[in-house]
Amino acid sequence: MAKKSDNVTKGIEKAPMRSLFYAMGYTKEELERPLIAVVSAHSEIIPGHINLDKITDAVKAGVRMAGGTPVMVPAIGVCDGIAMGHVGMKYSLASRELIADSVETLAVAHQFDGLVLVPNCDKIVPGMVMGALRVNLPTVVCSGGPMMSGIVNGEETSLSKMFEAVGARKAGLIDDDGLLEFEQNVCPGCGSCSGMYTANSMNCLCEAIGLGLPGNGTVPAVESGRIMLAKHAGMAVMELFRRDIKIKDIINEKSIRNALACDMALGCSSNSVLHLLAIAEEAGVKLNLELFNEMSAKTPNLCHLAPAGGTHMHDLDRAGGVQAVLAELNKKGLIDTTLMTANGKTVGENIEGKYIKDNNAIKSVDAPYAETGGIAILWGNIAKEGCVVKRSAVAPEMLTHKGPARVFDCEEDAIEAIFGGKIVDGDVVVIRYEGPKGGPGMREMLSPTSALAGMKLDKTVALITDGRFSGASRGASIGHVCPEAAMGGEIGLLRDGDIIAIDIPASAINAEISDEEFAERRKTQVMREPNIKTGWLARYARMVAPSCKGAVMK
Repeated sequence: MAKKSDNVTKGIEKAPMRSLFYAMGYTKEELERPLIAVVSAHSEIIPGHINLDKITDAVKAGVRMAGGTPVMVPAIGVCDGIAMGHVGMKYSLASRELIADSVETLAVAHQFDGLVLVPNCDKIVPGMVMGALRVNLPTVVCSGGPMMSGIVNGEETSLSKMFEAVGARKAGLIDDDGLLEFEQNVCPGCGSCSGMYTANSMNCLCEAIGLGLPGNGTVPAVESGRIMLAKHAGMAVMELFRRDIKIKDIINEKSIRNALACDMALGCSSNSVLHLLAIAEEAGVKLNLELFNEMSAKTPNLCHLAPAGGTHMHDLDRAGGVQAVLAELNKKGLIDTTLMTANGKTVGENIEGKYIKDNNAIKSVDAPYAETGGIAILWGNIAKEGCVVKRSAVAPEMLTHKGPARVFDCEEDAIEAIFGGKIVDGDVVVIRYEGPKGGPGMREMLSPTSALAGMKLDKTVALITDGRFSGASRGASIGHVCPEAAMGGEIGLLRDGDIIAIDIPASAINAEISDEEFAERRKTQVMREPNIKTGWLARYARMVAPSCKGAVMK
């Protein structure tokens, strides 16, 4: 069977290439086998990636056991928690495009026969998948696994509570010792932070879409099962290679619908909207915001993991994980069970015999948290192309809200006002010029949302932005407002005191301002320039698509 790697290992003309492989210690026998790139995001700056050297080694062992030659190649990553609340967050979403470009580059330049992607956190997961779709090789995703929850004051907790503790300290609700108790105990070890934040959302959705093996999204980082899973991932990619099953045979319109249904049931991060749109773009699948609401309308929300509730990823795993959720959704005909997955089995074969083992972590379709999904798309005169809210993390009393706008042109100004006690019950905080182009980079707003929650304002104050939110955000946090302010969106025309009406059940968000008034304000509008004008982020600002298109590079 001809292999892509023959282009660098076979024939007289390829002797110079083989000499370079020999320089690295590869043997003649290894070069005769399929070359499998193990794309590792291991680094010493991200808790979710600190253990990826061990995961990578296990994947390589699996590849070797199944007759392939594994080749570790690197990928970058940004820790969103460490980058939060300062200029570094501008680079987080944008790094997704660099990661995609690097996977494409490494795969094509070296003519690999298959890929095992070893990410764990936030933008790294979708970035790797996007790059793999461009080259369309046999591909398996093997994440590093979620972190265990921490224990503070006898209760399970996670990173979202840490950010909220800052707000509580600012409000005088806890003292310095109380804050220290949180910071030393919320994150007990390696893994992606333990709530249904963006990293775990995307790892679960990779499993739901069929690209990750069963357990990819939920088996904890510290358990031996994660190492076993990695070995099986290495073996699985070799089986895909032998059967000539490529990533685009797995990711298609139907499997993306499966992922959307799982997204709604799990109550995933609102960032999953951006990433599924971007993945669909690379897969050549048409996906729009309307479909998210269509799926949400008929998909029950079965899970309330942190920050929406008190359960964490290890609870989801022990309750049956993603496969139990898919099996439950299948009872309502919401899952296509005929689709191929990365272990060579169909969705139906994978979920056979799976069931909910703990109703505290996964509700049944007959008694869900809500009859509708965890994410909602809203439209209105300040979001004509849509905006996104994690509905499952919104308190019931905030599903509808009307109040005066408090307008800020950057995240820092909003945080200063919140901590300064200038935001009061009923307000609608508006943070603009933080979109993909205007930021640039569409920063996550975990600091202001957590400040509001920590100060006990999350059930009385809403926040809207053309930026985005961490999966750890909770409350009436409405992001991805499109068009963004820097693209002439109406959010850029709002003023302090304007009344904003939010109706999440009706998918509506509007300012009580007439079209004529908006037109008058536009005549005197002064557009704010992105505050980064050099380096590659300036290029990103020029080329990035709107958030409603996944914020991909044009």
